[in-house]
Amino acid sequence: MDSEEIISMLDGIIKDRGVPRNIRTSLEESITILNGDKPVTEKVSYIISILDDASTDNNISSYTRINIWNLMSILEGMKNTV
Repeated sequence: MDSEEIISMLDGIIKDRGVPRNIRTSLEESITILNGDKPVTEKVSYIISILDDASTDNNISSYTRINIWNLMSILEGMKNTV
């Protein structure tokens, strides 16, 4: 999976109107990080950390939490293959 697919998945969560603003802001920050110049492993590790924090928010729905966990799983796989 490449950065564009990850960004698309993040964007899908961001556009969900049921996602709290603070979570959307964190996910937008993740997209900015993905588009940055740092090494891939560093970007992925930081984004996983952001997503982990977001997934523990009490105000998100189960559906959103599962989407975040799925994305974290994909990113973990990317981190292990790089």
